[in-house]
Amino acid sequence: MKITGIVLAGGLGRRMGGVDKGLLPFHGTTMVQHVLKRFVPQVDELLVNANQNLEQYAAFGYRVITDNLIGYAGPLAGLQVGLIEASNELVATVPCDSPYLPSDLIARLQAALLENRAQLAVAKTLGQPHPVFCLCKRSLLPHLTSFLDAGGRKFDAWYANLKTVEVNFDDQADAFKNINTPQQLAAEN
Repeated sequence: MKITGIVLAGGLGRRMGGVDKGLLPFHGTTMVQHVLKRFVPQVDELLVNANQNLEQYAAFGYRVITDNLIGYAGPLAGLQVGLIEASNELVATVPCDSPYLPSDLIARLQAALLENRAQLAVAKTLGQPHPVFCLCKRSLLPHLTSFLDAGGRKFDAWYANLKTVEVNFDDQADAFKNINTPQQLAAEN
């Protein structure tokens, strides 16, 4: 099955001092370019969800989509617009601030999704789910839209009633490290 990938870069970067995290310098390029390098080979179509600096994101050569909800509603708003805009029945998301994501992320999520006949597959390390690293079916759009329309914003609360499989990545726990603060960025650069 073909997969649409969405890089979630639509936040305000509050913990980073209001800076767009995806565009921060990271090992000679930007953080989002590291994510793209690892993610693009794993999907058939790529979309970038951003709500600011749209031209800078578009310069990477992928279609940029903005949230339908106003006010920076979080990663679920990015997933929602991705489900609307995706060309494929399976949609995967990763955040723009996790430059070490696994090169087999999508293969493992897809295998678990299909094997368990689940609606959603979520990465997990050391007992901790990482909901923004997910693969789901486009058919979840009405469910997600209802959740968002009711004021829901938390990823795990949204999928609590869905047939979900958590996929263990303990063998690559560091791959899910995200960079949220200037101190974390300095430590990684």
